[in-house]
Amino acid sequence: MNSYKTLEKAASDEFVVKKSRFIGYAAPVQTNEQAVEFINSIKAKHRDARHNVYAYCLREGQIRRYSDDGEPQGTAGMPVLDVLLKEELTDCVLVATRYFGGTLLGANGLVRAYTHTAKIGIESAGIITVALCRLADVTCDYNFYGRIQPLICENGGIIEDVDFSENVRLTFRIPAESFEFLDAAIFDKSCGKIRCRVTGEKYLKI
Repeated sequence: MNSYKTLEKAASDEFVVKKSRFIGYAAPVQTNEQAVEFINSIKAKHRDARHNVYAYCLREGQIRRYSDDGEPQGTAGMPVLDVLLKEELTDCVLVATRYFGGTLLGANGLVRAYTHTAKIGIESAGIITVALCRLADVTCDYNFYGRIQPLICENGGIIEDVDFSENVRLTFRIPAESFEFLDAAIFDKSCGKIRCRVTGEKYLKI
């Protein structure tokens, strides 16, 4: 998997339906331990709540887990997980906290409420695309700088630093699948004089 969708940051949002208060907490995580730690932190924060329902998805081991936390089976954890799956999100966790307002919502009402809680939690956290990127740099003279910079951007690269000294050195990141094409284009335009230098690989926001 060279790219995937996840959440940008930890965030929350809430709403009230028939006097029951629902709070959606969403966060990016990368391991089972991080997901469990986040869930436990929300449970500790809201230990007086009636329910702390959760769901999470991880790339590592293709883990998909959820809990109804005392709600009727299939009315809470699974709807939250379904929202994550429909949005094609991974490496993220969502906890839906409910303070019971005294009025029963019924099975369909619970599904709608927990689905909406998951959606507003995700919206507050923000969805981003993360891709396997090559970290690289390229050095050229000042005359060629004005031709290399657009090539990097046109091929999906993001310039992170430019060092103006005796020559110009551009440090950038670019989706891994685009690197070879960019390197070939720069090599061609420089008549075989300039190549890009790979310094590493990392999953990064694009």
